[in-house]
Amino acid sequence: MTSEDPRIAELRALREKARLGGGPERIATQHAKGKLTARERLDILLDKGTFNELEPFITNLPDEMGMASEQYLGDGVVTGYGQINGRTVYVYAQDFTVYGGTLSAMQSHKICRVMDLAMRNGVPIIGLIDSGGARIQEGVRSLGGYAEIFRRNAQYSGVIPQISVMLGPCAGGAAYSPALTDLIIMVEKKSFMFITGPEVIKAVTGEIVDPETLGGAEVHMSITGTCHLVASDEEEALWLTKKVLSYLPSNNVENPPYIHPTDDPLRMDDELNSIVPLDPAQPYRMHDVIQHVVDDGEFLEIQPGWARNAIIGFARMGGHSVGIVAQEPSEMAGIIDIDASDKIARFVRMCDCFNVPILTFVDSPGFLPGIDQEHSGIIRHGAKVLYAYSEATVPKITVITRKAYGGAYVVMSSKYLGTDVTYAWPSAEIAVMGAEGAVNILYRKVIEKAADPAAERARLVEQYRAQFNNPYYAAKAGYVDDVIEPRETRPKVIASLAALRDKFSSAPPRKHGNIPM
Repeated sequence: MTSEDPRIAELRALREKARLGGGPERIATQHAKGKLTARERLDILLDKGTFNELEPFITNLPDEMGMASEQYLGDGVVTGYGQINGRTVYVYAQDFTVYGGTLSAMQSHKICRVMDLAMRNGVPIIGLIDSGGARIQEGVRSLGGYAEIFRRNAQYSGVIPQISVMLGPCAGGAAYSPALTDLIIMVEKKSFMFITGPEVIKAVTGEIVDPETLGGAEVHMSITGTCHLVASDEEEALWLTKKVLSYLPSNNVENPPYIHPTDDPLRMDDELNSIVPLDPAQPYRMHDVIQHVVDDGEFLEIQPGWARNAIIGFARMGGHSVGIVAQEPSEMAGIIDIDASDKIARFVRMCDCFNVPILTFVDSPGFLPGIDQEHSGIIRHGAKVLYAYSEATVPKITVITRKAYGGAYVVMSSKYLGTDVTYAWPSAEIAVMGAEGAVNILYRKVIEKAADPAAERARLVEQYRAQFNNPYYAAKAGYVDDVIEPRETRPKVIASLAALRDKFSSAPPRKHGNIPM
């Protein structure tokens, strides 16, 4: 029996040391907080046995203050590549057991390395974030490390999917990297994002706030709109990562994954024919419409807690990925405001980046009026939606279910913004404004002179509605391609997507456009 080669023994010992990160005590502390370690997270995220680590033996550089004298293999981040549902991805997972996951020059080097490899190989990059921010004792070197990451986030945007999974704190300038990525997934009560933390805010402004109130998942989902999906725990966050990735291609020149449908492409739901109330002022749920139309009723809504009057998310139609944009009539009557504009515009652009066709359901009375909206820039924000739809070259299909008034009609993927197919339900009302508002402007003097002004106004409203606020007037003018029964929506959309699958749309040569930010 031969004795073990000491060189092999040394390698195994170093690997074990790298695997332990900050050591058993700090791992126990991480678990006591209800948090997983970086490697445990990767085990859940990636297909079993597919992870291949890169640069596990890198250590931090000596710092000028001499405060980071202890060196840890890997320097607070685990990097490498593996597979998710058989598809290659590059990953980095920050290790909070090593200097609180703070970013050093060498940690930045490791992250940038896998980002570059992901870009060269045309595959997604996923970051599992759990970091206290910049490693202060490294000074400007840690700041330069962040700049290197930010630059890659920006340059690789729209080329490969970039997903940030927030599994702990993300403080200071570190928060800008996730903000530059395509999707941010946070965990309730566990992940936080803010530029200046509670202690700094207290020192500068005197305000007292806790991390959850300042930058927790609920804040970024419902108030700031920074977060796209929220999970109840880490396992769900990693499951959501896999789920959202299943709708996206690996890069901008591939098509999204196709999954053989179990739902009949020709299925029609008679319930759709009665889903829009006869009373145009009565709300209904657009979420119900979407669930009736998409494959198996499965809809992954993005940013569900922010700007609830707008709906965005991913689904499948006939096995193919689609991005869905809609208004929710049961929230603010589906009116478009500043937040809804930003939400829609960014999602449309993401779909266009990654070759995901866009299906738009329209039911909106227009843009939200008011001094606050005007002074806060509703013109600029609304123009983003126009820009996004006009610029998008993926297949675009629009279904007008009810109200499509004024600016809302135009910006919501109207036919002459370049939409490929526009359908309208019999309940569609396509006009500059509602019948009541139009009559008040056009027939004010007639109503004032009438013997019974109220009755005359009611008569004129009904006359205007019958003549103009219906889909057939718009269809006669060519503004819609067909008026369909609501129950026909699913087979019509799937057939249209099939016809548009090889769509080619060339853009004029330019460096890039200048979207109204």
